[in-house]
Amino acid sequence: MANVVALYRYPVKGFTPEPSDVLEVLAEGRIKGDRVLGIRFANASVTDHAWSKKHEFIALVNTPGIARLSLRFDHQDLRLVVSLDDRVLVDQALDENGRKRIAEAIENYVLQLGDNPLFSHPDRLPLRVVGDGISSRYQDNEAGQITLHSRESLAAVASAVGDADLCELRFRSNIAIEGLEAWEEQSWLGRKIRIGQVMFEAMIPKVRCLATHT
Repeated sequence: MANVVALYRYPVKGFTPEPSDVLEVLAEGRIKGDRVLGIRFANASVTDHAWSKKHEFIALVNTPGIARLSLRFDHQDLRLVVSLDDRVLVDQALDENGRKRIAEAIENYVLQLGDNPLFSHPDRLPLRVVGDGISSRYQDNEAGQITLHSRESLAAVASAVGDADLCELRFRSNIAIEGLEAWEEQSWLGRKIRIGQVMFEAMIPKVRCLATHT
């Protein structure tokens, strides 16, 4: 029988994860507190609270340098802290001024990176912080969905690419399990799976993007 060995949620879309001891699954099939905020381009095609594809946000897929940033989000007080190594870049609540300062801090950091999506696209500025900090809405798929992988499959990838230290954080799953054969979870499609107190349906293999290269 497989065992859960790690749980993650990602308060800000495309940024570093928040390891958790417990995850709460909402009725609509999303993780509570997961992807509740995003840093969106000014020229995005949708309103602030609407879902959109990742390419309208600052995210690992287009800004690999944000992997160096550490985030702490207070889900009760709705306050975000962004740090680089031991230096706090911004520590603000999600009021109007706080959102502006968070966006400016991220913008200033990203513009210093050699690989960024802003330098030749001035129409993407200024950045803006979207989301209410409560509603889980900015997953890669508009329907939400919760992602899972086994550490045996991770080990198979690590062996294939010759990197014994390959980290599962590259794949940005919500749930990591172990106790299977490599790739066994791929055979679960269409099955019901109980994890804790929640019954899940295995729907599709999740294709991963260039964020895995970061």
